[in-house]
Amino acid sequence: MLTSVLRKTVTAATIAAALGVGGICAASAADITLKASHQWPGGKGDVRDEMVQILAREVEKADVGLKIQVYPGRSLFKPKEQWGAMVKGQLDISAFPLDYASGRHPEFSSTLMPGLVRNHDRAQRLNNSDFMKSIKKTINDAGVVVLADAWLAGAFASKEQCITSPDSIKGQVTRAAGPAFEQMLVGAGASIASMPSSEIYTGLQTGVLDAANTSSGSFVSYRIYEQVTCLTKPGANALWFMYEPILMSKRSWDKLNDAQRDALMAASKVAQDYFVGEAKGLDDKLVKAFADAGVEIAEMSADDYAAWLEIAKKTSYANFAEKVPGGQALIDAALAVQ
Repeated sequence: MLTSVLRKTVTAATIAAALGVGGICAASAADITLKASHQWPGGKGDVRDEMVQILAREVEKADVGLKIQVYPGRSLFKPKEQWGAMVKGQLDISAFPLDYASGRHPEFSSTLMPGLVRNHDRAQRLNNSDFMKSIKKTINDAGVVVLADAWLAGAFASKEQCITSPDSIKGQVTRAAGPAFEQMLVGAGASIASMPSSEIYTGLQTGVLDAANTSSGSFVSYRIYEQVTCLTKPGANALWFMYEPILMSKRSWDKLNDAQRDALMAASKVAQDYFVGEAKGLDDKLVKAFADAGVEIAEMSADDYAAWLEIAKKTSYANFAEKVPGGQALIDAALAVQ
């Protein structure tokens, strides 16, 4: 008798679910919470954190049974572990410096190649170029989806002396964001200590580093102005630009329904548009923050930039072309964008 009652109850519940009866329970079952991770401080004004926060807010407003929980400040994954976690489906979303995955995909080093971008306007033109189509194909083939593009300009800072011409970095132990920059800096006479941008402050504080280069946003978010005496701002000759998009695991993407995907892409556009509006202003905020802290401000001249580029061509560019399949074609495609 009890078995008969249970069978009838289960059957009734199954029919009700199929007919859409009890909509609250059905909607709750469809809710998905995505985990978004990044390495920068949360709620402190970092533009990359804000991009992810915008993504979360816009998705929730869409009311499609989708939420994003943000984990800033390396609280969920270490910076360089995020790529592998997305590929495996262990992490849903990350604001991620793509060059961090160049150990797995050497072509990603081209997204942090010295002198390849130079200014914000050119960075925006690169987004829809053949160069970025090739990079995004590699991203997609690896099992990751690009939600929003972001290029950040960067700078140099030192507690020893201002870094302008290649000669000025000789003998300094320097943090560079990726292998391409490391090769160029070694070619100029620097020594290298590799670490994520989140560890620069401690590196300078403990004497492991004399100098560093990273994005304008990271220099401010991590309060590097407390540890250096000179900042070389991006200015008109920005040697340093890095691609730091919002990425998503393809495994996670494939689990969403059409309405959720549409909402996520609409939210991503809002986040990207916000970033474009903020990107140039980040450099101004950088200069103000360092100047207010009493740090000397320097700028590379056109001649300095040209001298660095010559070293880059003999080191970073040549190495990339030799060791990365299709490397020369990637560099040529980027340089072709005017």
